[in-house]
Amino acid sequence: MHELIASPYLDHHVIASRTGSAGLKVTRRHYLGLKDAVDDGNSVPEWLAKAAPRYLGVHDLTGPAAERVLVREETEPAFARASYEINLGCNYDCTHCYLGDKPFIGLPWEKKVRLLEVLRDVGVLYLQVTGGEATVDRDFVRTYLLASQLGILVNLSTNGSRLWREDILDAFRQAAPKEIAVSMYGATQESYEALTQRRGSYKQFKRGVEAAVAAGLPVKLNIIVTRHNDAEEADMATYAEDLGISHFSYHQITPTFNGEGDVMTQQSTRHGRKRKPFTGCNAGHTFFAVDPLGKATFCKIAREKEVDVLQEGANGLRKLGDYADEGHLRTGGCAGCTLSGTCSTCRPLAKLYQEAGAELNRYCQHGEKEQMS
Repeated sequence: MHELIASPYLDHHVIASRTGSAGLKVTRRHYLGLKDAVDDGNSVPEWLAKAAPRYLGVHDLTGPAAERVLVREETEPAFARASYEINLGCNYDCTHCYLGDKPFIGLPWEKKVRLLEVLRDVGVLYLQVTGGEATVDRDFVRTYLLASQLGILVNLSTNGSRLWREDILDAFRQAAPKEIAVSMYGATQESYEALTQRRGSYKQFKRGVEAAVAAGLPVKLNIIVTRHNDAEEADMATYAEDLGISHFSYHQITPTFNGEGDVMTQQSTRHGRKRKPFTGCNAGHTFFAVDPLGKATFCKIAREKEVDVLQEGANGLRKLGDYADEGHLRTGGCAGCTLSGTCSTCRPLAKLYQEAGAELNRYCQHGEKEQMS
């Protein structure tokens, strides 16, 4: 596949490498000149050939531009990122999971194709593919390869249990993902499988992660800290460091997306609520989320108002910005809050906690004050 992708990105234009985090911001004039070189069958422009080794990690960028660079069209509307739950099904049954029930539902292949084409046509350059567990979807490999062929750069979120499979590794050899974020649930078999509730899952996790690292893929570990494994957080970090990959710890357990609070019992008591003040986000304006049936919402959490991507296409996605602005209004129990200026919880997440009947101190500064008094 093409080594480089030239694309509009919000209010500017970029050239992105398929591998690593390398990228180059360019003027619209350079973008259009590159597009002309591709359309006319000309060679890679001299300015790009000179810049590629330093800024994109690509050496000897010569020959026909059409063979080396995929040029994405300018779009309207113009989003930048999206997430796609390819299937709700999962081969784990994690005690902390925010999805609640996980039936094996998803779109048939023909509709997955249409969905990816719409994502391309509204400017999505970076796509997070998740689930459920994305790699158990029967169409995962060809969905991944099609997205790559369309010039979409994929970040995969996975439990890692199937990364050792040759069909998946072969797809990644054809077009490397931008990132593979693997969730880790324990440093020992006992703690890991207490959370996943699947015998053999720890062995499969290690096999998958280590196969991906050995293949030179861009793997990072998301360390999920719960009451089952909080004593092993440092050991999980050490495992990542021994593999030579980055890691990040997640300590907060949230209610399920349908407002059930039982999963919050998995919260580690060693870790309190620590979040930075919420100062707003661009959900619905520059990025959005798509569920397994092709319904788009302005973010993963707020799922009340949705757009059927397959039925409404690009025009329907224009509505997400208004849905987002409405969804962030301080309503219900948050209306008129005197601490809203320093609140660390967005309104959709606060609403989720409220619907689950969570204790106030789990998501609200007023609850923290009550706990201290």
